[in-house]
Amino acid sequence: MDVLIVESNADLGMLWSRHLERLSMTTTLVASQSEAIAKLQTHTFRMIVLDLDLEEGAAIAIADFANYRHPDTKVVFVTNTSFFSDGSIFQHMANACAFLPAQVAPKDLAAIVHYHGNKV
Repeated sequence: MDVLIVESNADLGMLWSRHLERLSMTTTLVASQSEAIAKLQTHTFRMIVLDLDLEEGAAIAIADFANYRHPDTKVVFVTNTSFFSDGSIFQHMANACAFLPAQVAPKDLAAIVHYHGNKV
């Protein structure tokens, strides 16, 4: 399963990547909206792990582009904020399949990505 990780913190992104790869997933790590869009223009990913709090760009724009370009790709949103904590992300983004706090244990994140990726 191919997974795109969009995370500004390279160390955190690498940590997530290692846990996903332990479950036999192939990962691509990018840090910004422009990098994510460039990857989505040339590759198809089954899953995207997307930090809502990117330093460069807008996570919602990435998810929206992915939904347009690859409607079967699902997104796991991760955030440090309480924005969307009411679950409204699922009303706004048709490709959202999970919404997690950034402090989620990497093995739990990997399990959620694996679960939703195998449902596609």
